[in-house]
Amino acid sequence: MLTTSGIAQRAFDLAATHVLGRPVGDHAVRMSGKTDPGIALEILTFAGVDPDEAQRRVPAVLARLEAELASAARAVRDEGRAHAGVKILLARLHGDPAVLQSVLTGNTAANAALKLAAFDLDRWLDLEVGAYGSDHHDRERLVPLAVERAERLRGRRFTPLQVWVVGDTPRDLACARAAGARCVLVATGHFTVDELARCDPDAVLVDLAQPDAVVDLLRG
Repeated sequence: MLTTSGIAQRAFDLAATHVLGRPVGDHAVRMSGKTDPGIALEILTFAGVDPDEAQRRVPAVLARLEAELASAARAVRDEGRAHAGVKILLARLHGDPAVLQSVLTGNTAANAALKLAAFDLDRWLDLEVGAYGSDHHDRERLVPLAVERAERLRGRRFTPLQVWVVGDTPRDLACARAAGARCVLVATGHFTVDELARCDPDAVLVDLAQPDAVVDLLRG
């Protein structure tokens, strides 16, 4: 739905540096499709922290990460952006009583809310029924959590085939497939259309710049 143009990556490095008391150094940890706890653990491990100690320090890194992103909220708004068509698409789906839309993300709930609010996307999403990296480090556990919350909090019951995961990485597809949900992958991240198509999702799109076509796909 959006990009922070590298701000989230910088916030992670600052958070890990703060917790370790030393720079984490240049690393090749890619954030796409991962959960915040998983990313924190990778960065700490790269920095040479003993695996058991790294696991113990993950909560401290996440707490500091939330503080770093909160302090960078204006920069997120100024330097980041919502992808083409996202606002129109969310508004269209929000107006459909048959649809309940939220987020399923590796971000912690606090970080997700901050990023969405930066571009006024949260007003079309029911964030209470979402599922987040702060719920579980394993992204493949998140779809069932969101489905359970939809039923418990909103009285809405969905079968797996009524659930669509819209993402931009192969991990989003794996997350959907683990729960029997359908998935459309969008090439607005680090993966090309061809790379995503090879994963065999239900659909692949270049972007969400044609909201009417996306709505038709999701309703089909």
